[in-house]
Order: sequence, then C-alpha cells, then structure tokens
Amino acid sequence: MSAPHQDDIDDAPELLDAEDALEEILDAEGDIAMDSDDEEPEEINLQNDSIAYFDAHKDSVFAIAQHPTQPSLIATGGSEGDGDDAPGKGYVFDTSPVVGRPVLPASYNADPSSQPQKSTELKPLFTIEGHSDSINALAFTLPNGEFLVSAGMDGRLRTYQLSVDAHNKPTFAFLAESQEVPEVNWLAPCPSQKFPNTIAIGASDGSVWVYTIDASDSSNPLQIVQSYFLHTAACTAGAWSPDGTFLATVSEDSSLYVWDVWGEAAAKNLVNDNGQTVVSLTGQDQRFGVEGGLYSVAVDPKSTLVAVGGAGGAVKIVGLPRLGADSQPASSKQSKSKAKGAEAGSAQGGTILADLHTQSDGIETLSFSPRQPLLAAGSVDGSIAVYDTSRRFAVRRHIKEAHEEFSVVKVEFVPGLGDGWVLTSCGMDGVVRRWDVRGAATSAESSLVREWKGHRGDGEGGGVLGFVEGATGERIVTAGDDGVVLVFEA
Repeated sequence: MSAPHQDDIDDAPELLDAEDALEEILDAEGDIAMDSDDEEPEEINLQNDSIAYFDAHKDSVFAIAQHPTQPSLIATGGSEGDGDDAPGKGYVFDTSPVVGRPVLPASYNADPSSQPQKSTELKPLFTIEGHSDSINALAFTLPNGEFLVSAGMDGRLRTYQLSVDAHNKPTFAFLAESQEVPEVNWLAPCPSQKFPNTIAIGASDGSVWVYTIDASDSSNPLQIVQSYFLHTAACTAGAWSPDGTFLATVSEDSSLYVWDVWGEAAAKNLVNDNGQTVVSLTGQDQRFGVEGGLYSVAVDPKSTLVAVGGAGGAVKIVGLPRLGADSQPASSKQSKSKAKGAEAGSAQGGTILADLHTQSDGIETLSFSPRQPLLAAGSVDGSIAVYDTSRRFAVRRHIKEAHEEFSVVKVEFVPGLGDGWVLTSCGMDGVVRRWDVRGAATSAESSLVREWKGHRGDGEGGGVLGFVEGATGERIVTAGDDGVVLVFEA
C-alpha cells in the first residue's frame, strides 16, 4: 500500500544563500570537484598483431579446423547472424599466400620511414552451407584429411570430399549428411591409421556416435560404427586416445565413460560389465562426482591416463587399461611416486589416481604435453595450472591471471616446439599467449614468451573461441567471437 498523499506538508527544497551559492567546493587536495561526466575518456587499445585476416563471417566464429597435411588450409564455422533463425555457415580458405613479416626491426629495413606492412585479406575457397543453425564443430579426417566434416546446433553432420588438382588447388564436394541428434556439441577425428576417416560426435541429449566415411560406398558413404547412450545429460566433451583405441567422453551429469570402440579391450576381457566401456565412472561415486558436471577431457600420449575437468576447478585423473605386450602392472621395483604418476596403470582401468583442486572455477580445457610429463588445465577463473604427471601430479606452475579475470578457452602444448615445454593459450580477453613452462614458478611474467592481440575482448563482445597452430606453431590462426579470423606469426 502506498503512503497517503499530504498536500499540507511543505516539502520544498531549502535554498542556499546567495553567498553560499557562489562558494567553490574544494577536495582534500585543493582541486575543484568536477562532475564524473567530465572525466577523460578511457583509452581504447587498437593493437593488431595479425599478418592476415578473414572477415566473411557475419557473427561469432565458433569452430576452426586445420588440414593435417596441408596446414595452410583452414576451415571455420559459425552463424550468419545473431537471430534465433540465423542459419549456420562456414568457409575454407588458404593462408599460404600470406607473406611473413621480417624478423629484423623496422630500423633495418631499406626504407625505415615506410609504412608498416598491412594485414592481408583472405578470400574463401569454399563455402560450407546446409546447416539451419550455427556450425559449432569442424574437423578434417585423419590421417590424410580426405574429408571435411561440419556439425551444427541443428544436429546435422555434413561431410565433404576434398580433391586436389595438378596445380595443388583444392576443391570440395558435398558427400553425405546425417541427423540423429538434436544438437552436436563436439566433433573429434580418430587418429588411428587402422581406422582412417573416422569421427566421433557428442550430443546435447547425452548420446555419443562414431562414424566412418567411405566415399566408395555410394549407397551409404556415412556409416554409423557405434552409438552409445549411457550419459544421462548433455555430452560436453570427447577425446580419442592418441593410438585411436579408446574414446573418452564426459557429461554434465558428472560421468566419464571410456569406450572400447573397436572391441580390442573386449577381446582381452578388459571391458566393464556393460560390454562397452573400459572405464565407467559416474557422479554416484562420491570419490569421482563433481557437482556442476564435467566439461573437458584429455588422454595422455601413452594412452595410460585420462584427465577430466569440471565445475569448481576440479580435475580428476583416471587410469586406463593397457592392451599391449608391455601392459603388465607396474613393477614392485618402481617407486611409489612413479607408480602413481604417468606410469601408473594395470591390466584393468578405472582407478582414480588423483583429485586436483588448484583453480577456483570451471576447467574448460586440458592438454597433455607430447614429450614431457605435463598436464595443463585452463580455467574460467583466468588461470592456467601445469601439473607434473610423474610426481603425483604436483603443481609445477600456477599462472594466475594468465588471461586476467577472463575465461581461458583453450590450452595446447605445441608438438614440434620447445621439446614439449611450450604452451599456447587463448581466452575471452581476446588475446593469444605463449608460455614456456620449464622450471617451477608462480608468476605469469616469468613464463610468458609472447602474446598476440587483434580481437576484441575485455567483455566488449569479443574473445578468442579457439585456435589452430599446426605441429610447429609457426602460425596461429584464431576463431574470434567478434566474427573475425586472424593469422598471427610466431
């Protein structure tokens, strides 16, 4: 109920005397107090370190993929607008025509007064169409990149066959389409040479699907190999073991399943009772459950460990079964620390080896070093943690504010650079950074090798949603939330 209206009360404001009205109000330092509207405008950072750009997208670029044998061939995907009915669209372009900038400083140029080299505008070679909603996942098949696969929020999976003519010009032709799920969350190509041109997807309904692409079978070129339905909520991430034997997937329901896709573990009687998995852990297990779910997963180079990351900064390390001739349990002569580190494991998988809580918010991305016993985790709190997998997963380095207070979107060790010590990251601050994680330290400055700017960030409708860098890391190509793809030279 509102208060009664009283007209008789004199509520007119008191007026200042004329002398008081002319008096200047001084602050503690004697300066005249000024209205906040008169403050100097905030400086805007327009730094752009890119050597090339692609700006055909009309909205955020959600997905990016790089050809495995022709790394200059890049595919990107996103939406054609911010409306709910905007279709998905993607492009393929070639970065090879881009000329690198000189390593020497400008003072060494023949004409130091000349204008700095401008970024090269890239043109599309092919347009990816046919999606009624955003394209949020892309991949070239392994090992040779014979096919390009796009997946979208419309649940469609579309495949294109790549051909290269005598002049090394690539062309793409639509091959087949599948739509078994309401929305595809992720897409991962199988690295096994025994099972080429195979991909896996995870869906919003929790299902997991494995397909093999065979262009020679005109009646069924996109073949379902396996489908799994054990997750009870959205399947948020998936990763193949480096040998392509296992597929690890996680879900919002806090479950981890490691699927025996090709039946190799079943042949050695190493699968769980369900006959499908070698690891089956759910949130019902209090040792494993993460309130808020799991959102990232990675498998170590030796296919002996799987790491999962989830809400609240939780990282869990789980052992995988060993299938090869050297798959015996760890020798009694090994130290306990080694048995609990990277060499842990036995014929049976599923042992929880570590429960890590270094970071304060969700773990969005995980990466194992290809050559060193290291695991990197990127968090929503803006930090990167690096663990030593050979020393009971001790924290080797915690780079706080690696991307200031903005989420770390992706971390990836560069395979062919720095003997496995060099890590690249991107975040919602719009910056790509490269770190050298040798030694033990806690400060970001002691690890930072270089950073590249050019995308909008800092909450200004921008951020970097992903990147590719090839085996050498010589060039980094980014997918921007601002709708732009940038090429940076390392």
